[in-house]
Amino acid sequence: MTAKKKTAKTASKAPTALKKYRSMRDFTVTAEPSGGARDAVKPSDQLRYVIQKHAATRLHYDFRLEWNGTFRSWAVTRGPSLDPADKRLAVEVEDHPLDYGDFEGTIPKGQYGGGTVMLWDRGTWTPQGDPDAMLKKGDLKFSLDGEKLHGDWVLVRMKTDKYGKGKRNNWLLIKHHDKYAKDGKGDAILKKDSSVASGRAMAAIESGSGAKPKPFMRAKTFKADAVWQSKGSRSDPVGDKRGVRQNTSKSGTEAKAKKAARLPHFVAPQLCRLVDTPPSGAGWVHEVKFDGYRMQLRIEGGKARLFTRKGLDWTHKFGAIAKAAEKLPDAIIDGEVCALDHNGAPDFASLQAALSDDKTGPLVFFAFDLLFADGEDLRALPLLERKARLETLLKKRAANLRYVEHFTSGGDAVLLSACRMNLEGIVSKRADARYASGRGDSWTKAKCRAGHEVVIGGWATTAGKFRSLLVGVHRGDHFVNVGRVGTGYSAPKVKQLLPRLKEVAADRSPFTGKGAPRHEAGVHWLKPELVAEIEFAGWTGDGMVRQAAFKGLRADKPAREVKAEMPKKTKKLAQPKTVKSGKTRKAAKQSSGAAVVMNIPISHPDKALWPDAGDGEPVTKLELARYYESVGDWMLPHIQGRPCSIVRAPDGITGDQRFFQRHAGPGQSSLFTQVIVSGDREPYLQIDRVEALVAVAQAGGLELHPWNCAPGKPDVPGRFVFDLDPSPGLDFDAVVAAAKELKGRLDDLGLAAFVKTTGGKGLHVVTPFAAGTSIGWPQAKAIAREICARMAADSPDKYLVNMSKAKRRGKIFLDYLRNDRMATAVAPLSPRAREGAPVSMPLEWRQVKKGLDPKKFTLRTAPALIARSKAWQDYDKAKRPLLPILKKLAAK
Repeated sequence: MTAKKKTAKTASKAPTALKKYRSMRDFTVTAEPSGGARDAVKPSDQLRYVIQKHAATRLHYDFRLEWNGTFRSWAVTRGPSLDPADKRLAVEVEDHPLDYGDFEGTIPKGQYGGGTVMLWDRGTWTPQGDPDAMLKKGDLKFSLDGEKLHGDWVLVRMKTDKYGKGKRNNWLLIKHHDKYAKDGKGDAILKKDSSVASGRAMAAIESGSGAKPKPFMRAKTFKADAVWQSKGSRSDPVGDKRGVRQNTSKSGTEAKAKKAARLPHFVAPQLCRLVDTPPSGAGWVHEVKFDGYRMQLRIEGGKARLFTRKGLDWTHKFGAIAKAAEKLPDAIIDGEVCALDHNGAPDFASLQAALSDDKTGPLVFFAFDLLFADGEDLRALPLLERKARLETLLKKRAANLRYVEHFTSGGDAVLLSACRMNLEGIVSKRADARYASGRGDSWTKAKCRAGHEVVIGGWATTAGKFRSLLVGVHRGDHFVNVGRVGTGYSAPKVKQLLPRLKEVAADRSPFTGKGAPRHEAGVHWLKPELVAEIEFAGWTGDGMVRQAAFKGLRADKPAREVKAEMPKKTKKLAQPKTVKSGKTRKAAKQSSGAAVVMNIPISHPDKALWPDAGDGEPVTKLELARYYESVGDWMLPHIQGRPCSIVRAPDGITGDQRFFQRHAGPGQSSLFTQVIVSGDREPYLQIDRVEALVAVAQAGGLELHPWNCAPGKPDVPGRFVFDLDPSPGLDFDAVVAAAKELKGRLDDLGLAAFVKTTGGKGLHVVTPFAAGTSIGWPQAKAIAREICARMAADSPDKYLVNMSKAKRRGKIFLDYLRNDRMATAVAPLSPRAREGAPVSMPLEWRQVKKGLDPKKFTLRTAPALIARSKAWQDYDKAKRPLLPILKKLAAK
């Protein structure tokens, strides 16, 4: 149930909740609102908050959060602080009516709370979970989007007060670490000491002079500096993809498009800053990162032209796209040209092949921003307004001109979904930001697997055959060596590459500075002119690329501009300095040397991979290896014989590197099985023994995502995985109910159902079957979709099969998309690269009931729990033929 629906449903409780408030006041004397029927404020799509500076017997700040039809209220004795180190006492007081959010004035002496009240701040708040559950627990996490306060906060109830030994209900108000935090300067915000509703100081309010406060609680606009033109909910504060949140200038006027006398020839593009993890706060939207060529499409007078990010005219290379765009009105559109593989995903190698063979007709232009249109310069408008106009512009256009959708849920979840679909990563953008040429912080990119541009300085052969590329980047005045690229070369790629290499042959090494490679037999030097795109496992300590694979040449960026790009940290968590011993960690060596698990050396065993697993102690690399050893025999039947992708984070979840590895690479442990899958020349990784799981830990592998094929048969489906993915804020009990309903439907079809947590916010229902040769992946996926579609059709208010975030509010997405040939799902008992070290825990159906808490299943609790559990006991015996199920569905 969404916050909106729940608030509406419980609004009737407000009179009861306000009984204490009314008993403490004489409304014939005080001007405070009573919350009666005439002046009652209705609950809204967005949850509102206000902070009132209150000069009563003792000066304090009243902090009020809208919930269940009233304001839950706390008196913060010293006011809010932006310093996370400050823990401000917040005494919970009686609930206040919603119309109190517009009250500013003086409460007469002798009345309860007598003194002057200022509307110091107001805006909207977003709970980070179920507010009722968090309030009951005494740990309310939320974010604020106000005129003075922003970002993430928490209210923590003190154990020694009302719910412990004390008489009062005391809490602590604490700012979380984010970009709005101010270490050591938390009180600076209190110097902004004027009313957000009237602009008055306390003295003017007390005297009754100056402007009257502007209403807030009944206004359509919840912020004085923003205009909302969407159906955004409290869980989607930037509105859906059709809505607009418009920025304003400091003077309070709306940002507006400017009349443009003529289209500019070219606009320097806005660029992304590389980050380690995507931003997840309110106000960000997320798009797929396309693996292609960045292009600017310019249409004027029925003529379309395409320019690279450096302004080169490449219209002749993409004739089909230009021809399709000629029917558009005059405009400048930002986007990416891509080639699509057989799964519809962007594929850089296919783009290179299309350009090389001059077969660019099937290429697609993905449009994600609109700079000029209708005779106006739109760059000053907020991103979402530009995108709304772009979507309208591209409606019912040619198939090779596509509008790029965006998502408003947490960036980490969107990135993980992109990685599961084997995409390159995501781009995150400030929803209210203007278009600004160059690199800034309002556009960021996070990748599933590290990628980089390098300049080729040489190539090497063995016995006359091509072996590798010697590559470098520019650092200051030097062209420095960053290593060799030894994989990723199919025969067609080498055939296309060699002529280009020979064209730029040189007599001597182009590398300068420390670490320049020496000349040796079989090395051919080149002029540093060719730019290559590589995929790699990150940087070594001395600045060399690790496990680099060649993707293709790039012609859209000058070699002289290629420099090493390091990701900017979006979250900084202090690493614990010590690791205390525990029952499962006594054997861990606290040194920089190596420990041994199942005869496999574990280097840097005390490296903290998770800062905290819920008990204040970090999870180390050695502990991860021992975890895989302890649960390996249970896990193995569910991953054995299936290609398996690994989420690797060599420096832990707070480190600079996190990437998805599907294929075997150079230096790969021999404990992994390498399997060739039809249609792909590169071998996939497979985990067929417990020792390989330990090797995963040694490589910093935190998550396992196997295919859902039959063991040893990647082209044959072997199980359904239904992902029950709730919208933000939906109570987990709703997910439990959905899992039970889905189980009943599977039982009726004659299919067995097994259940596990995802290690996140949902549940997986897993169904093994014997597909045989009569059922292929397309039919299996169609069956999975039909089961979900019928469930959604019967309860459209609860479920949907459309993954559109705009339609999901208050519902559960029945995700059937994991039931495809190369799709993956997290393995049972696999850890997750998330705070708290959660795992995907197999459950018995008797455990799936109200109150189920998926967070209690962690890397530290799971081994003992699974050892005494009967979960999934009959999994191998539960396989049923799928063909009769298909016939049964058709008959219904």
